[in-house]
Amino acid sequence: MRAAYFTTYGPARKVLQIGELPDPKPGAGEVRVRIRFSGINPSDCNRRSGTRDRPNYPLIVPHSDGSGEIDSVGPGVSEERIGESVWIWGAQRGRAFGTAAEYVALPSQQAVPLPKGVTLEAGACFGVPAMTAYFSLFADGPLADRDVLVTGGAGAVGIYAVQFAMLAGAKSLVTTVSTEAKAQVAADAGAPVIVNYRSEDVAARVMHATGGRGVDRISEVDFGGNLRTTLAVMKFDCAIGAYASKGNPDPTLPFYPLLFNNTVVRFIQCYAMPKDLRLDGVRDLARWCEQGRLKHPASKVLPLDEIATAHEMVEQGAIVGKVLLSL
Repeated sequence: MRAAYFTTYGPARKVLQIGELPDPKPGAGEVRVRIRFSGINPSDCNRRSGTRDRPNYPLIVPHSDGSGEIDSVGPGVSEERIGESVWIWGAQRGRAFGTAAEYVALPSQQAVPLPKGVTLEAGACFGVPAMTAYFSLFADGPLADRDVLVTGGAGAVGIYAVQFAMLAGAKSLVTTVSTEAKAQVAADAGAPVIVNYRSEDVAARVMHATGGRGVDRISEVDFGGNLRTTLAVMKFDCAIGAYASKGNPDPTLPFYPLLFNNTVVRFIQCYAMPKDLRLDGVRDLARWCEQGRLKHPASKVLPLDEIATAHEMVEQGAIVGKVLLSL
């Protein structure tokens, strides 16, 4: 099979290679998927560069997200799954071989049936973005009648978080963006209150939008960078689902303000999402998709041969939406 891979860590153009690798065979409890689209997330770029973790494999085929069709199954998996269109999560997490290849073999439960009416291109956007959004919002219970803040509402995670909160019955929802173009993306996703954090007082806008109540739940894209605002808008018992902290990767934690507010701070790693919560997320995602109630991130699709360019686009934040490889 044709695949992209790396054998050492570093810049995309220096370490990523494309060549032929043996076709994988599904083991017990596994399926093999013919990949159509491979989704690239910042975590994939961090792993390839070696800045976050360095898995001890001699060769890595990158990317955890993707979509395609099951073409064979291993022992213990029903042959009825053959031909099924699926979306994939966690393909390269704890494994050497991800979705930047024509085929991937992985545990059957990590190849999820594609909801009716959803394209394979959209399905390749689900793994990390949609599940991170769900984890950040619902780990501490339902959102009905809750006030919610989604930071970065135009990002791949934020687009889903905005929609999930509204679909789950949030009392109010505020999201933040950095440009007018991103504000339009958030508006298209249904965000009722959009704040440009570069030109507006986010805390003041949040308090006004919530009638002075503040927020119960925060889906947080920049924990350290936004911490001052968080302290100003959080309600008692506020739960924060933080999945990144690029603006300040080493924040000083204000212990007592968080303590006396009875605040829950969750550091979200979607690969470690609790099983029951993931099942809930998969079911809700399928239900909302099949009802035609979800919009998906816009995607920029490049061929496998341009994987280095694709990684650079993700690292530089060159587009609003999701970068995919077509296989």
